[in-house]
Amino acid sequence: MIAQTLIVRAADIAHPDVPGWRLVIAALIGFAIIIALITWLKLHPFLALTIGAISVGLMAGLNPADTVTSFSNGFGATMGSVGVLVALGAMFGKILADSGGADRIVDTLVSRASPRALPWVMALVGSIIGLPMFFEIGLVLLMPVIILVARRSGQPLMKIAMPAIAGLSTMHALVPPHPGPLTAIGQLNANLGLTLLFGVIVAIPTVIIAGPLFAGLAAKWAPVPVPDLFATGDPEQQKGRTRPSFGATMTCVLLPVVLMMAKAIADIFEPKSMSAWKLVLDFLGTPMIALLLTVIIGMVVLGRGGRMGRDGIMGSVESGLPPIAGIILIVGAGGGFKQVLIDTGIGDVITGLVAQSGVSVLLIGWFVAALVRVATGSATVAIVTASGIMAQSAAGLSPTHTALLVLAVGSGSVFLSHVNDAGFWLVKQYLGTTIGQTFKTWTVVECLISVVGLAGVMALSLVV
Repeated sequence: MIAQTLIVRAADIAHPDVPGWRLVIAALIGFAIIIALITWLKLHPFLALTIGAISVGLMAGLNPADTVTSFSNGFGATMGSVGVLVALGAMFGKILADSGGADRIVDTLVSRASPRALPWVMALVGSIIGLPMFFEIGLVLLMPVIILVARRSGQPLMKIAMPAIAGLSTMHALVPPHPGPLTAIGQLNANLGLTLLFGVIVAIPTVIIAGPLFAGLAAKWAPVPVPDLFATGDPEQQKGRTRPSFGATMTCVLLPVVLMMAKAIADIFEPKSMSAWKLVLDFLGTPMIALLLTVIIGMVVLGRGGRMGRDGIMGSVESGLPPIAGIILIVGAGGGFKQVLIDTGIGDVITGLVAQSGVSVLLIGWFVAALVRVATGSATVAIVTASGIMAQSAAGLSPTHTALLVLAVGSGSVFLSHVNDAGFWLVKQYLGTTIGQTFKTWTVVECLISVVGLAGVMALSLVV
């Protein structure tokens, strides 16, 4: 299970015997160091997260050797799971674009959807692609489609991009079998079926508000031209180019969705089954295996469909990796920072504060995730860290409220994306926006998802 791969239980690292106030202060100073290094000194987020994590460990009372071990454990565990997924997703996204598969999807969407319906179609596409994938992977897969749809349709870029990105990010936060909610489900011992049901209920209005409804404002606030990316030459010439069929392309795109969804459904109805078919689904539905199969099948189906040849296919797959090297390092460092927070015992302190505060545990879970998100820039790190910290607080909750806590943490994990978030820079670079325009579009979308998601969770908590 993903939760088991993302979290390292470093039994040989004992919590430091220091007062709780010192741990809280150490964490707050660590957050401030990370933000200051990135925003004021313009240091790369990988270095800032590394320095911040080591600073927190030392200030919280871990000895230097244990601090380094804790960070390395978290970094290695995250790189071994998230890093592999991001790399595989980038490979598939590149071959999807180079083979003409993305172009085929674009032509089909533009020809069958009216200009008014196109933002809603893109929200649906983003939601489907976002179901099983980490945000960075889904964004890499979606960007060729977003940019080419905007170019061919003549619609403002933000009317196409924001709904797709909203769908993608909402799935990241709220709906299993996305790896983020699955991680929180494992750590909080929540019921997968209940979380899936509540997640869908909350996600639908969230995507609508943050996606198609906000897209009109985003287009006014950031009237940027469509970037000259994923250009495939003269559209008239492209009509004669051999490309994969729409059915073959969508089969490849949805393959990881189907595999991971099948595993999640099997886990709901046959959680303890050891039958052969269940073991096969457990294997094929593992995110790494699902994406690995998608890359391999994509190389064959999309590569042959686009008449790329062996050298073209290999070159395309290889060229997809360099652009995401920095993302992988940032996510890995975020995992290291998360592990330091856990090994210092800050989770125990938070649990005690929750018990004494009288504030709703759902609000606390959202706030902790939002704090980690703002500090580290990673929604994945935020949901993993916050759910780990809130695990003890969740022990006494009912199954329904434990499921809602998963969604509260997920909502908080996407709050206020800014300059220390890899997604912020990915969106900025792909869409060609200024930093200010990225704040007025992408950052607002993330805040809408977070706040509307929390409102949906709190509303459900009153009736279940």
